[in-house]
Amino acid sequence: MQGRDKGLIALAGRPLIAYAAERLRPQVASLWISANRNRERYRVFAERVISDDLDGFQGPLAGIATALAAAETPWLLVAPCDTPLLPADLGRRLADGLGAQRAAIAIAADRERVQPLHALIPTTVAADLGRYLATGERSVMGWLARHRLAIVAFADAGDDFRNVNTPENLAALAEQLAGDRTD
Repeated sequence: MQGRDKGLIALAGRPLIAYAAERLRPQVASLWISANRNRERYRVFAERVISDDLDGFQGPLAGIATALAAAETPWLLVAPCDTPLLPADLGRRLADGLGAQRAAIAIAADRERVQPLHALIPTTVAADLGRYLATGERSVMGWLARHRLAIVAFADAGDDFRNVNTPENLAALAEQLAGDRTD
């Protein structure tokens, strides 16, 4: 997206973060946003805005590590801001998958692929993630592979995990949302 702050990019007149916040707020005790820039603009969407403890914008695991270390609950529900159509029951279904599969961490999977940044993560793995990042590794799947994973199928997800990575993705999703409003 040409270096733009994705969460603040407008989709149908609203920033992408507004959609994610709207979907996640009923599912969590407190909504936090991990943002390394434009923190003040994000404050209206969440109870707390945090920034990476690690310098240099080291990827999504750095934000997750900061959130895990600061979390006030035993679990962290994670979702990226560029998936505005998140399932309204993401957290519940991930939690159900944890129990059913006797796993430590749950991640979502749609019909095509796993969605490792749509996850339910216990705060007890914070130190392990810190050690992983200290080695210089940044692979989300590399870190997750260190834990027993529940891969929770969202076969009915449709576009729930559709993300916005390009201006073309944004335009297509805006067109879809406009069509949904006229139906």
